[in-house]
Amino acid sequence: MTPRLPALLFRFVFSCGVALLWAGCQTTPLPVARAGAPTAPALVSVAPAQQLDPAWLRPGVDPFRLGPGDKLEIEVIGDANTRATVTVGPDGKIYYYILPGLDVWGLTLTETRAALGRDLQRFLREQPVVAVALRAVASQRVWLLGRINTPGVYVLGGPTTLLDAVAQGGGLSAAAADAVATGATDSADLSRAFVIRQGKRLPVDFQKLLREGDLSQNIYLEADDFIFVPARLTAEIHVLGAVAHPQSQRMSGPLTVAQAVALAGSTVPDAMVANVAILRGSLTEPQIAIVDLGAIVRGRTPDVRLEPGDIVYVPFTPYRTLNRYVDLILDTFARTVGVNAGARAAGGTVSPVGVNVTIGR
Repeated sequence: MTPRLPALLFRFVFSCGVALLWAGCQTTPLPVARAGAPTAPALVSVAPAQQLDPAWLRPGVDPFRLGPGDKLEIEVIGDANTRATVTVGPDGKIYYYILPGLDVWGLTLTETRAALGRDLQRFLREQPVVAVALRAVASQRVWLLGRINTPGVYVLGGPTTLLDAVAQGGGLSAAAADAVATGATDSADLSRAFVIRQGKRLPVDFQKLLREGDLSQNIYLEADDFIFVPARLTAEIHVLGAVAHPQSQRMSGPLTVAQAVALAGSTVPDAMVANVAILRGSLTEPQIAIVDLGAIVRGRTPDVRLEPGDIVYVPFTPYRTLNRYVDLILDTFARTVGVNAGARAAGGTVSPVGVNVTIGR
């Protein structure tokens, strides 16, 4: 058996640690700003603190570790009747020969061979010499969702780069590929595409990789990586952080910071309303403006106009350095979008790819 997609979604949500609902929180009423015409934010360019690690551009050196769905061929040398193919079960155990069940989840092939020899010795007169061969991999997967021809969950069958994965997924969807080729802006938003690993966004520039062929962005993937290429939505903003209902909002007309936060259920208690951020531009080259939401809602300063694609972030604590604050906002944005995309895939709006589809060699 292999895990179903909802179980994989749970693992992804758990690894991200995203808290989108704040149970038991009482929201603070947020009045609409009373005075002053909305103004444009004072944006400054800030380089995120996290940079692409050169080690990500090389295949991993860690030994392969077994997990549910992996298939092994096992044999006690000298006894052809003991040759068998077994599959690691959902509980991480294999059932071979006369053994009641051996937990191999997380073991290397060498460790598995030693464990088999140790347990079999209890039932055999002589110390057995065991051969173990990996015949199929199903436990190591990556998510590949968004504007991809065949989105879904893919098996990592060997060293696989980001470019390999996109190609194995059929490349960008036809409309997205046309947009990349022509420079159109109505399909895939490569400036907002991202990779999440262990709950953190990796600073990969999809525009350089897929539009310019810059292989310095072509990282090797690891198990449970989440890749998302979003569609370009012309009228959407994202309100995240210390608000009652973090969400993406469609813009039906002009929208300001105070209005957007109010639509997200207002701020939660102890939110740092004096340090609200507006993030604009690509994930790799963002611009940020800091506004005092408290002063805005009290009518002391004009409200601030938003543009499609803006990220509004209400912090829980003061930031110490601007680039680390930017990293926090971008990580939160990527995790939130990733969880929503994964939930839509699990709900059936995207046809998930079965675990029999393998990428890499």
